[in-house]
Amino acid sequence: MSDTDAAPRAKRTPPVDPRLLKHASAARWFFLAIAALAFGQTVVIVAFAWLLTRSVVGAIEGMPWDELATTLGALALVVLLRAILLWARETVAARAAARVETQLRDRVVEAVGMLGPEWLGQRNSAQLAVTAGRGLAALEAYFGRYLPQLVQTVIATPIILAVMWWQDWISGLTVLLTIPLIPLFMVLIGLATRSVQQRQWHTLHQLAARFSDTVQGLSTLKVFGRQHRAAASISSVTQRYRRETMKVLRVSFVSGFALEFLASISVAIVAVSIGFRLLDGSLALMVGLFVLLLAPEAYLPLRQVGVQFHAAAEGVAATDDVFAVLDAARQPSSVVERGAQRRDETPRARVDAERVSSRFARSTTGAVPEPAEGSNANSASERGTSSAAAGHSALVLEGLRVRRGEQLLAPVDLVARPGEVVLLEGPSGSGKSSVLAALRGAATFQGAATYGGRDLRSFAPWQWLAWAGQQPGLVAGSIRDNVALGDPSAHSATVRRALKLAGAGDLDPAQELGVQGAGLSGGQAQRVAVARAFHRHLRGLARVVALDEPSSALDAETEARLWASVRSLADDGATVVLVSHRTSARDIADAVVRLEPSEVRV
Repeated sequence: MSDTDAAPRAKRTPPVDPRLLKHASAARWFFLAIAALAFGQTVVIVAFAWLLTRSVVGAIEGMPWDELATTLGALALVVLLRAILLWARETVAARAAARVETQLRDRVVEAVGMLGPEWLGQRNSAQLAVTAGRGLAALEAYFGRYLPQLVQTVIATPIILAVMWWQDWISGLTVLLTIPLIPLFMVLIGLATRSVQQRQWHTLHQLAARFSDTVQGLSTLKVFGRQHRAAASISSVTQRYRRETMKVLRVSFVSGFALEFLASISVAIVAVSIGFRLLDGSLALMVGLFVLLLAPEAYLPLRQVGVQFHAAAEGVAATDDVFAVLDAARQPSSVVERGAQRRDETPRARVDAERVSSRFARSTTGAVPEPAEGSNANSASERGTSSAAAGHSALVLEGLRVRRGEQLLAPVDLVARPGEVVLLEGPSGSGKSSVLAALRGAATFQGAATYGGRDLRSFAPWQWLAWAGQQPGLVAGSIRDNVALGDPSAHSATVRRALKLAGAGDLDPAQELGVQGAGLSGGQAQRVAVARAFHRHLRGLARVVALDEPSSALDAETEARLWASVRSLADDGATVVLVSHRTSARDIADAVVRLEPSEVRV
């Protein structure tokens, strides 16, 4: 993402996003609880103003001490009750914010899983981390202050205004005419606030993405002497984020001053009106003081809504990104739905099925690999080229065309059965890794792809596939944790066996690794990744093992041991789909599917 990317335009959203009620069930009871507390607080405010007025006027007019003491005692109880209600509101809001934050974060993780690796690969993981981390954490201000104050305004302002009108209709009318100025200015200031807040949030995303990319490629940048330019770029984005943050603060301070000024002027108008009428005797002191005490309380909720809106603006901006992810997960895949509409637009790639090594004699080119007669695998009659004859546990690809952006690769046909090693080979760019990406859900495709007779798009890859890619993809933790990733009940013996099969038996499973597997050489990291795929198969969690260039960082001796392990897994019933440039891989393959570069059409 470049520094020149324009910030997203501010969208007009309702004060309470209805998507919160849909995606976070904790928000529903929160509004009920806050409404009840707001009504109680409003009653307490009116009672406080009335008891205080009665105490002051009683003291002036010589109220008996016993009656005055009773009134002051009631006033103290009201003050205590008001403090309890404030504490209850803060507690309810804090708990609701924590629950909603947890629910939304869980839904985001679930949605990312539903959208799949392909969708995730098109996004910057650092930006998603900021949204799911700091962004959702900012909901505390949204739930803890803004929404409670909004509910308080909806309930308290009409009640206080009605009480003032009942006691003194002139003061009530004055408040009714002046109070709309506050929401009017709130809307105007809110539009400006939303705009600058969106720009600040957008810049924070850029900063997170730039920093993540720089850290990941720091070694390459240093080799080419470009680390200083990368640091300068991060500094530039940081300075822009600082400026955007200061703009947000300036707008917040200006809006706070404007709202306070308008509320003060409005209260002053009410006070002047009451003062003149007290002087000419047309208004009783009891009524005048009571209404005057209520006047600030009528404006206060609206003022606080404007103030708290700025505090919650970052959380509001983050929820927009969160809901965008959740909405994307609910939409059907337009790419998949297009199906086979364009299946015949591109000529089929040449797919060669070869019988290899000492097990198989050279055969003619075909669309589906076939073993030679006399092999220890299934007989030729059991291995027909149709998917119906492929067997219940076969992986069958028919006319599979992987999509790269708006382009489609040439169709690929393949059948892989239990006990077979099917090798995908061909020059770079022919689409070998793309086929594996389609199998693991990291690329959309057209055509038919089934396993056990079921469409691969109907169930998740983790239910049937063990995969090791060209990038090891290790995480911080022990080697054992990396090998047994996603399997909390893994056994140490199985982990050690998987490491031994991958040629990494000399590694200690308890060894701790740093971020991205720091602490291992490239070849060791690659073998741990392969061991992870083997472990998943050994545990019975995946019948198909897909390996993408698993020996690219290995020496010849280690590679030979790895090929022997792959062959032994296949002989024990595994279905292995192997991508490799090494000619030695042919020695263990039951069939070779060769892909040739072909034209890719839009």
